[in-house]
Amino acid sequence: MLNRVMQWIDSWSKPIQAQSISSENKQIQWVRIIPFIILHIACLAVFYVGISWFALAFMLMFYLIRMFSITAFFHRYLSHKTFKTSRVVQFIFVLIGTMSAQRGPLWWAAHHRYHHRFTDTAQDPHSSTHGFWYSHIGWFLNDYNFATRKEVIKDWLKYPELVWLDRFSLIIVLLTAVAIYALGEWLAVVYPSLATSGLQLLVWGFVVSTVLLIHATLCINSLAHLYGSRDFETEDQSRNNLFLSIITLGEGWHNNHHYYAGSARQGFYWWQIDITYYVLKIMSWVGLVWGLKPIPARVYEVSKIAQSASKVNIFIKTKTKKNSTGEST
Repeated sequence: MLNRVMQWIDSWSKPIQAQSISSENKQIQWVRIIPFIILHIACLAVFYVGISWFALAFMLMFYLIRMFSITAFFHRYLSHKTFKTSRVVQFIFVLIGTMSAQRGPLWWAAHHRYHHRFTDTAQDPHSSTHGFWYSHIGWFLNDYNFATRKEVIKDWLKYPELVWLDRFSLIIVLLTAVAIYALGEWLAVVYPSLATSGLQLLVWGFVVSTVLLIHATLCINSLAHLYGSRDFETEDQSRNNLFLSIITLGEGWHNNHHYYAGSARQGFYWWQIDITYYVLKIMSWVGLVWGLKPIPARVYEVSKIAQSASKVNIFIKTKTKKNSTGEST
């Protein structure tokens, strides 16, 4: 019991990572996930605190900025190094991502790298072969996936600030909640016309926003391996899904990503909406990030979309050629 409670404070208090999944370490660790359970139950408080346009606007804003931090910096930067940035910008956005209550940044990146190594196999931390609920939520509630897989993120261990954020991520989350409550109380006094309060802003701006953010992100592990199109032949079950791309700012082009994970852009075609990439591109114009890795031409050559377009072009050319010679088509 004491060890489980200690893991709330310092996630590195359990230094040993299980080498293989078993029936024992696959079980949900109920004591350790009490804060996670409380967060979900707290959503019911919306019926008590009421609603205001400012609380809803803050909820959406805080959702979007944290989702961007997760997709751009936890995923495309820490996990795949698809662009470069300064140490200051790195810290700011990783800190914002840590406010998302999705564990620490190094834990997140390490498990994602592990996922790419063993996608949809027995060693995949959230393999879709274990079923929807396990790939969506069960995987990070168990003992097998609790510790940070330090062996696969050695490149980031040289930054003490990132290590600190990884170890004490829950403290960051709690401080975020306190700050939002304090902001709501201050606004209630200074700008009463906003019709909000500390408790209301806490519930909508932090609790509801965070729960939505968590499950939107987790849908990439679960739904993006079940529903959608496959533009590339991969050995896993990854799929492209427009709806998931919208709610995750571009992460839903999962089949693209699993075919080629080295690009800062996951929407490989202009019609594949990738808001995270658009923002990164704007940030590159002002020097906040640089070295955005592009999609190699060879990737498009094996795309089913490119192959289908090629077949259509060949058909049109053949038909035009026959018509020009007066042959029957």
